Amino acid sequence: MKSWNDSIKIENIEIGHGTRPFIVAELSGNHNGEFDRAIRLADAAIDAGADAVKLQTYTPDTMTIKCEAPPFKIQKGPWAGRNLYELYEWAYTPWEWHRPLFEHVRNRGSCCFSTPFDLTSLELLEDLECPIYKIASFEIVDLELIKAVASTGKPMVISTGMSSYDEIADALQAAQIGGCQSLILLHCVSGYPTPVEEVNVQAMRRLSSEFKLPVGLSDHTLGTLVPTIATSMGACFIEKHVTLRREDGGPDAAFSLEPDELSEMVQSVRKTWLASGSQADGPRPSCEKESRIFRRSLFVVEDVKAGDVLTSDMVRCIRPGDGLAPKHMDQVIGRKAARSIDRGTPVSWDLLEDGDPS
Repeated sequence: MKSWNDSIKIENIEIGHGTRPFIVAELSGNHNGEFDRAIRLADAAIDAGADAVKLQTYTPDTMTIKCEAPPFKIQKGPWAGRNLYELYEWAYTPWEWHRPLFEHVRNRGSCCFSTPFDLTSLELLEDLECPIYKIASFEIVDLELIKAVASTGKPMVISTGMSSYDEIADALQAAQIGGCQSLILLHCVSGYPTPVEEVNVQAMRRLSSEFKLPVGLSDHTLGTLVPTIATSMGACFIEKHVTLRREDGGPDAAFSLEPDELSEMVQSVRKTWLASGSQADGPRPSCEKESRIFRRSLFVVEDVKAGDVLTSDMVRCIRPGDGLAPKHMDQVIGRKAARSIDRGTPVSWDLLEDGDPS
């Protein structure tokens, strides 16, 4: 497999190893079939500090067929009792909403993109100049769709819920065959909601190591804890479902964040990223500068005459830090004073006969 670019770029924002996490608010079907609600939800996400708003582009007929046979019935989870066609009929975002939603988000100075689920949805999104594409976890096995999306030349994000490493490798190979050069993998657990004890954020590290790609998190847990933990472990991309109010219901409302919670998550993620720093041995933090002067160092603590031999009674390791480092104590004791020294003088080599022994 060919090597990938180290990062992706979305509208001049670099996203990759070590960059501030790019936070995506997933609207999904939480507009509840109301265009005005979709606009308000996008605004709420932007106001909360999300870097992008994401849609899902499909219709019931591009996802499945209307059929009552047992395989099409949902038995468990938040959508139990519905068949697949009914679920997508409830949750889809009408295609005629896409252009005004894209334009509204762009006019707010933010980024809008989507997940295509078939070639017709990809065609629509290309017409809207979608800047990046996401492949959903359930579509990671649709290699022809991945090749088609990759052929646009746009950056891609692939979610890995339910996937084996062989399936991820197949998807990445399809993306490269299609021509994609910039891609991020998202660790994801496709449970709605995902129990915290099953999210296994550590898996991000293996994804990064195994496939040599930047990694992020598509999160379906309740609350804001897991994205914060993921950030501390190097996630450069965080996706979270949002809703105006969970009590209003909606396809994904039960595991979505309300605007104030999204704002809390954004602040927590960004502070965590700032606090995480890097492993590089660089300059000490600037905020330490004022404290360094209070570290211990060597001071003369009695008045000393020129020619006196310095003893441990005359020189001590005390605060502040103006004198020689404490490690030089053995090189100072037993030496003669080059001149008279007042009590409270920091020790320096020029106070000693013969100066610096090195």
